[in-house]
Amino acid sequence: MGGKRGGGAPEPAASSSGRVRLRAPARLMDGDEDEDLIKPKKLVNPVKSSKSHQDMHKELLMRGSGGVEAKPELQRVLEARKREQRVKQIRQEEAARKKVSPLEQELLKRHKKLEELEKQQEKDLEDNQKAPEFLKVKEKLRRTSFHSKEEKEV
Repeated sequence: MGGKRGGGAPEPAASSSGRVRLRAPARLMDGDEDEDLIKPKKLVNPVKSSKSHQDMHKELLMRGSGGVEAKPELQRVLEARKREQRVKQIRQEEAARKKVSPLEQELLKRHKKLEELEKQQEKDLEDNQKAPEFLKVKEKLRRTSFHSKEEKEV
């Protein structure tokens, strides 16, 4: 009969102090037969499962600060007003910088017109360079015929 006992009873093991310690049977120590054991289920916390607690938790997460307000309402309102005043002042300064005198406006208009004319001329030159040669010859003939008519009239 030897070292193993049947039936799942604990086996005594001798220790150096002479006391006998009980050791779990080998079949329980193996992970194969855990199916026979009843596994405990996690208990449900009734507070956490309540709808009001869940709603409060969501609200706290959305606030991000943990729900504790560091500043009183009056102080927050005053800071918001100061912030608005600073923004308004910055906008007024930018508007003052952007105001352009009538002379500067006229100069800007002329500058834009000159740029548009230059672009148009560049575009015409590119079109002429891309045009086939027979169109160029035709254009030259028109110019020469136009000039010759003027000469005849004079």
